[in-house]
Amino acid sequence: MDSILKKLRREVAVALLFFLPEERRIRFERWLRGRDESRRLERADVAIVSFGKSGRTWLRVMISRYYQLVHGIPERVLLGFDNYHRRNPSIPRIFFTHDNYIKDYTGEVDSKASFYGKKVVLLVRNPKDIAVSQYFQWQHRMRPAKKKLNQYPPHGADVSPFDFVMDPNCGLPDIIAFLNLWAREAEKIENLLVVRYEDMRSDPHDTLRRVMEFIDGEPAKASAIDGAVEYSSVENMRKLEEKNVFWLAGGRMKPGKKGDPDSYKVRRAKVGGYKDYFSEDEAARIDALVDRDLSPTYGYDSPPEPDHAANG
Repeated sequence: MDSILKKLRREVAVALLFFLPEERRIRFERWLRGRDESRRLERADVAIVSFGKSGRTWLRVMISRYYQLVHGIPERVLLGFDNYHRRNPSIPRIFFTHDNYIKDYTGEVDSKASFYGKKVVLLVRNPKDIAVSQYFQWQHRMRPAKKKLNQYPPHGADVSPFDFVMDPNCGLPDIIAFLNLWAREAEKIENLLVVRYEDMRSDPHDTLRRVMEFIDGEPAKASAIDGAVEYSSVENMRKLEEKNVFWLAGGRMKPGKKGDPDSYKVRRAKVGGYKDYFSEDEAARIDALVDRDLSPTYGYDSPPEPDHAANG
């Protein structure tokens, strides 16, 4: 309810400035979003940060299911900011963010100072797979206003996967800049856990265990880890999305178009799947860009092994 009220207030505030040029309205909306996120970050016990399409929804569902099993929370209630904390104060306030608006409020363009004193889980993924997933997000799920707000190609534009992936505003250059800044700032974060999507795919049990022990500061319950991983398999999450189980979460877990697999929030969950959409020459250019510009911190300095098994 708190999130809904904030969203309504923000939309009303932006609508009242209809007379301003579009560029200024966009800057103001980003500032408002950054202010709301900054205030939430200040109150949070844990921040989970990721670039969009890095597996955040999957991790959110696993964490949600873990707490549901441990504390008896209803299945349909997906973990939000403090909704679980209000039910049980022993559950921390967990702030999920793509960290793309806070700088518009704080002015921290080249630092992550707002996160320095926080417990942070940084969820990362190979930027090549992120970029392709972003392409389908833009095509099938993203609202036209959000496309303007974040400098994506206009709604309805005819853009090829390769042109999208190479776009400096929404493609690989932007993703790489995000990851590189976090790599440079990592040592300044007092309490940081870096989690790779690829490791979450190859060993979800161990990854979730590490995440829950980092968040809660105590040994994780093995039975709840097992239950959360089983519940959050790709196949089951697609079924949950089709049935709109998490309707309380709004459009976060609903397909853009029922029956169209490319419009689902849980689309392929494939490691190294980016190559399926490009010619050999295009894939080589993508590989060269990432090898040249991405920080080696994350271990993505060579092309990943293809993973044909699309299960969690």
